[in-house]
Amino acid sequence: MNIGAFSALTGLTPHTLRYYEQLGLLKVARAANGHRYYSVREQEWMTFIARLKATGMPLKQILHYAQLRVQGEETHQARQALLEAHAQRLRERLNEQQCHLAALEAKIAHYQRG
Repeated sequence: MNIGAFSALTGLTPHTLRYYEQLGLLKVARAANGHRYYSVREQEWMTFIARLKATGMPLKQILHYAQLRVQGEETHQARQALLEAHAQRLRERLNEQQCHLAALEAKIAHYQRG
């Protein structure tokens, strides 16, 4: 699919897609006329990147993960370790958010009691 269709599918602007390509985060095939051509593989990769971003992984770490991914199977353990560390940070943030929510709910209950 072309950049417009891929942009609509992923929710990322063409500018962002070009930027990701420039950073080396996204490898895109080119048609004979030079236009970018995106496949399902790129869609799956962008979905994963979006998930990492949504969970707070900094772009620098996402780039590091992408570089490891390109290097192949010998980086399996390094990629796993990076994702495990991110998952642990996410668990800690979730726990902190749950504590904040509990405090808010206690205050709401206080107001409801009058």
